[in-house]
Formats: sequence, C-alpha cells, structure tokens
Amino acid sequence: MLENYLPILIFIFVGMAIGMAALAIGYFLSPKKPYPEKLSAYECGFDAFNDARMPFDVRFYLVAILFIIFDLETAFLVPWAVVFRTLGWFGMISMGIFLSLLVVGFIYEWKKGALEWE
Repeated sequence: MLENYLPILIFIFVGMAIGMAALAIGYFLSPKKPYPEKLSAYECGFDAFNDARMPFDVRFYLVAILFIIFDLETAFLVPWAVVFRTLGWFGMISMGIFLSLLVVGFIYEWKKGALEWE
C-alpha cells in the first residue's frame, strides 16, 4: 500500500525541499544593511497619516464584494468554454440561465446605486 503513495510522498518532499532551499538561499544571500528608512513602519518614504484603526469607508468593501461576485463569473465561464462542445444544448441553456441571473443581479445593483461613488 505504501508503494501506491510513494510517488506522492516524494513529490511533497521535493516540493518542500525546493521551497525551503529558496527561502534559505534568499536569507543567506540577501544584503543585511538596515537603515532607519528601511526599518520604519512604511517604506513609501513618508509617515502614516492616521492610526490604522480609524473608521474605514464601507463603500470600499462594497466595491470589493461586487468585484468578487462578478469576477467569479469568469471562474465558471472558463471551464464551461473548455467543455462547451460536449455539453450540447443542456450546457448552453444552463449557462444562459446563469448569465441571465448574473445580469439581473448587475441591473439590481446598478439601480440601487451600489456602483455610484458619491
């Protein structure tokens, strides 16, 4: 039974070894010359404006959630397009229903003003 899993275990071991070797090489070969700007909280060249725990505008979250929702469409479209010819009319109708529901959701969000930045 172990011989069935031996290639998988070797693959996992080799992957972990390569990952650890890359980290070790980067650690040992990287320059270690700290200076105040590099050790500061932000490397962008200026200090932070406010505290990180200040209230955050909800619209950023709303836009991010809407992006994720409409971006997941692509995750369903790509595998569907790969097997489109083998699915036949059933695949065409099911994807049509999926896309129509997505369009209805998009129109609903548009009418509610979720895409408006005030």
